[in-house]
Amino acid sequence: MRNHSRAGWPARLAITALLLGLASASSASAATLDEIHERGSIRIAVANEEPYGYIDEHGEPRGAGPEVALHLMDELGIESIEWIETTFGDLIPGLREGRFDMAAAEMAILPERCAQILYSEPNTTYGEGLLVRATNPGTITSYADFAQRDDVKVAVMAGADQREILMALDVPDDRIVTLERNEDAIGAITGGQADAYAATGLTVSALERIDNDVEVVLDFVDPVIDGEAVRSWGGFAFGPEAGELRDAVNEALTAYKRTNAWEQILTDHGFTQDDVLNSFRFSTEQLCSG
Repeated sequence: MRNHSRAGWPARLAITALLLGLASASSASAATLDEIHERGSIRIAVANEEPYGYIDEHGEPRGAGPEVALHLMDELGIESIEWIETTFGDLIPGLREGRFDMAAAEMAILPERCAQILYSEPNTTYGEGLLVRATNPGTITSYADFAQRDDVKVAVMAGADQREILMALDVPDDRIVTLERNEDAIGAITGGQADAYAATGLTVSALERIDNDVEVVLDFVDPVIDGEAVRSWGGFAFGPEAGELRDAVNEALTAYKRTNAWEQILTDHGFTQDDVLNSFRFSTEQLCSG
């Protein structure tokens, strides 16, 4: 089965996790569940990435994270949600600084992130993908191509774990282009800034539908680290002091994941039955411990 919790990544990633934890040692106090009930509203951040969490053209929250979160907040008796649009790279700082109470971006649960914030149990799981110029003129089929070839560059979103995957595959830093927003990927490829965009398979599929000048690599070869294909598990994220809120969300999420309604949300956004089943494979404790 093509699943990998990323537990066996090279030691340099563990060092990165330690440095990140030390660099982010201080954080703002999170609002308690009682305080959220008192003000009648919770602040939930999204990073505008389809199909995980975004605000549509009508201003409505959409995606696997927000649509599940709507049910969870109703179960918790929280009257209203203030949706906050931000960049992916701002999710962890925003949670730590108390600028929002929760993130519904299906951010991958990784040990280096667990050192800085709290996670719910997994809500989703997903694999990797590549977006390239239409007809794939560079004949790019894998993340490993950027380690083996010096004539191509790959773009990643700031704060996303694709950079760590590429580094684990020995891709030189000067072949990696960092973008602030997911929606910048199409322009980076068509404008020649990068030859490809590395993101999850669902993300690149959503971008492909926007512009005919780009396409998903159909013969994509999954990145393999320590003998296993890479797969991520995403969950709701909270500030480091928000244990009470996280626990309440976990209780509601565990119950909701037993329903057809939860499964329907995921499949409506392109997740497969394999994705649905594999979301139960690991606990957050296992993923955080590597």
